[in-house]
Amino acid sequence: MKKLKVLFTTSEVTPIIKTGGLADVSGALPAALRDIGVDVRVLVPGYNQVMAQAENYKLVAELEIAGFPRSRLLSGKMANGVPLFILECPSLYQRDGGPYQTPRGQDWPDNAMRFGLLSKVGAVLGCSESPLTWHPDIVQCNDWQTGLTPAYLHFAPEAVPSVIAIHNLAFQGNFPPETVQQLQLPSYSYSIAGVEYYGNMSFLKAGLFYADHITTVSPNYANEIQAEALGFGMQGLLTARSATLTGILNGLDTDEWNPAADTHIAKNYSITDISGKAENKADLQRRMGFKIDPAIPLLGVVSRFTHQKGLDLLLEIAPELARLPVQLAMLGSGDPAMQKAAQDLAEQFPGQFGVMVGFDEGLSHQIEAGADMFIMPSRFEPCGLNQMYSQRYGTPPVVHATGGLADSVVDTTTATLKAGTASGFSFVGMSSDNLYLTIKRAVSVYKQKRKWAALQSNCMSKDFSWKPSAKAYRDVYLSVLKRKKL
Repeated sequence: MKKLKVLFTTSEVTPIIKTGGLADVSGALPAALRDIGVDVRVLVPGYNQVMAQAENYKLVAELEIAGFPRSRLLSGKMANGVPLFILECPSLYQRDGGPYQTPRGQDWPDNAMRFGLLSKVGAVLGCSESPLTWHPDIVQCNDWQTGLTPAYLHFAPEAVPSVIAIHNLAFQGNFPPETVQQLQLPSYSYSIAGVEYYGNMSFLKAGLFYADHITTVSPNYANEIQAEALGFGMQGLLTARSATLTGILNGLDTDEWNPAADTHIAKNYSITDISGKAENKADLQRRMGFKIDPAIPLLGVVSRFTHQKGLDLLLEIAPELARLPVQLAMLGSGDPAMQKAAQDLAEQFPGQFGVMVGFDEGLSHQIEAGADMFIMPSRFEPCGLNQMYSQRYGTPPVVHATGGLADSVVDTTTATLKAGTASGFSFVGMSSDNLYLTIKRAVSVYKQKRKWAALQSNCMSKDFSWKPSAKAYRDVYLSVLKRKKL
């Protein structure tokens, strides 16, 4: 049987360059696809951070594409063995700052050209104009930064089909209408049946319109984005394309997040012997300046402090939580007002609430291992990872039933406990009262040792590896290729 070949185009990839979850997916999914026999190669821009790690990469193509700066294609392998193409164009990518923004946090003014070139090269490699001997059967695009690739492929000679993955619909890559001409797209593509989006041209709209298939990062999110509340103006198009829209839950790095081998935590433990979790709780209580008491429920939070994450609701009910009583360990940063409110609460309830502002990789693992339950009341969450980390660490999450949270957490009831499927606590209706009542319900179950032990066992037995997700992506690729042949 011929090996399926996939070009995976992305604007960031762990561990080479990362700003968020897209990088994690771009690092893990191609590796998981290769594990099941798919020949995947990743294409990423040659930012400073990327070029610094490309010493042994070979030049495989000089690219002169009309309307774009000259560029080169380098080829090598990442540490996990996945082949990587680096798009080298110093004038566009090699500069101080991040992939998308200046050192001052403003969007690069030439982002349309920067990611237009990335999209165009992804399309060139997927059509008869490719300078390479390796030819993909399909091109996988990710978010708005590679959203023009399906459009370029649509107008390219002998082009392969494309799939675009939505990681967060809120980011769309919208630019002025004249960008269409600047990026060498046909003028007639600037229409409702094309790249036009409320008077602008949109990279993401282009991808959603022209791709042969659309995926997103959880089944529930695939449904939510077809409605106005979370559709961000794209709901009509997504509803029209619902037959070619598939939600696939992300996986997680089960080597990095493994309580049996985690080097960040005080005591390793596993589903067969969870006793070490008590030592991790005591260690976290010590680090946060809490009273060391195994009977007091310890709640954990690792999050950006933003409206999306719903932490304002948690801060609102903090006095009531203090009276339950519980302890609360928070790690994160973001909105200054929210950060200050959290720090004020820590001063108001010393020894019971603790807040660390910033990011600390070790502490994030220690919270997952040491907390009794993890609090994640996001207003919307395309997929989410912390609720998966929590379950893997035997730390039942408390979540708002949205997006990937609804897909990955089974609410604890008498029926789900009896069935062995319960894996956390969820609520419907975004309010501080609902969050408080759900935490109070979780604390009630926590005090019932036998039920809590069963719940922890359920959590730790779930498979959140990338293997099921990789198989689902492969099924999408094969179905697209089958449709194109008909």
